[in-house]
Amino acid sequence: MVLVAVFGVALLIAVLLSGLAARTVLSTSLLFLVGGALVSDGFLGLIHITPDSEIVAVTADLALFAVLFTDGMHVSFPKLRANWKNPARALGLGMPLAFVGMALVTHYVAGLDWTTSFLVGAVLAPTDPVFASAIVGRKEVPSKLRQLLNVESGINDGLALPIVLVLIAAAGPTAGHAAADLPSIGLELALGLGFGIALPLAVNGLARLPLLGAEPKLQPLLPLATGVILYGACHLTHANPYLAAFSAGAVFTAVSPEAKAAFEPLGEVLAELAKFAALLVFGALLTPQLFGDLSFGGYVAVILAIVLIRPASLLLSLIGTRFDRRERLVAAWFGPKGFASVVYGLLVLQAGIPQGEEAYTLIAVCIAFSIIAHSSTDVPIARVFDVDDLAGIPDPADETPVPDPVKEGRGPTGSAPVDSGF
Repeated sequence: MVLVAVFGVALLIAVLLSGLAARTVLSTSLLFLVGGALVSDGFLGLIHITPDSEIVAVTADLALFAVLFTDGMHVSFPKLRANWKNPARALGLGMPLAFVGMALVTHYVAGLDWTTSFLVGAVLAPTDPVFASAIVGRKEVPSKLRQLLNVESGINDGLALPIVLVLIAAAGPTAGHAAADLPSIGLELALGLGFGIALPLAVNGLARLPLLGAEPKLQPLLPLATGVILYGACHLTHANPYLAAFSAGAVFTAVSPEAKAAFEPLGEVLAELAKFAALLVFGALLTPQLFGDLSFGGYVAVILAIVLIRPASLLLSLIGTRFDRRERLVAAWFGPKGFASVVYGLLVLQAGIPQGEEAYTLIAVCIAFSIIAHSSTDVPIARVFDVDDLAGIPDPADETPVPDPVKEGRGPTGSAPVDSGF
């Protein structure tokens, strides 16, 4: 119950500071991360959480599923078909370049063996623009840029997972049998995609039967019930839950726009709550000992991952596109490491591979640094696109604070509603 009380206090503080956070570099995400670290064994000792605690994996898994489900609902298939080349470049060229670049840096700078280095590269390849919601969620930002970041982040989690699993098998006690795992990994991905498509279609069909249908006040629960069933089905059958979540959200939007519109406010709040809970738990793992265990070379690798590898790989992948220089730089910078990397990093730690602890330490520190860097720079960079009144709340310094009721403001958590602008 201590953890519940701490979460409630952190949530209250986040809500009270959300207006200020929307106008400054103050980040509600960072607040939960720091809050978790302060109450952990490393400082106040109010809660006791270790990397092998079940709550760590569960909260990260739920948060990632919830975020991908709501992100998927912002996908428009007609617009995606018309503008698929940019996300395809980011996924087909930018992501492999980041994967290989991180592996090279991890091996030559941090000193890990080649298999573990490529494993670290695969874990840190997925991006999570939920921490850059001031960019992804603002209609003032060019829609093609929001589309690129949203689709890239929604799909690259599922693309990275089979590589992570194969490399864990290659580095661990079952080394040499990685190829044998490929059929099962492919089956997991196929099942996830199949569930993500079939279940929303089935639910939508049921809802349209003459004798069935949700009354207006309960309509937001229809997608929620679908998501809960999907989450349970994926874990019971070992289907990929992340690919299922993103595809289910996209299919729901395509077949039932009214259900999507009804669920959107509730879904955004639930995704934010799940994200903050996972950040609090992850923050509890960030003890002084964890940071002390990372070598100097590891810190160099972390810095390079954030400021060089991701930006350079995406900039290279966008050569020849119609993005202007400002849009390319913003897209290259906003590649934060998020909940997929947390989940995959825990898989590495729990696999018992020879250099698993060193790899996990590097991964955890990189995620923490990325959250700090990206969640603290979203608002200043959003202002590059002339985004005014980000919170929908007048600045106290303004003599005539008149909020614009037409503009969409950030929610109570201090982050803008995620809308890819499709």
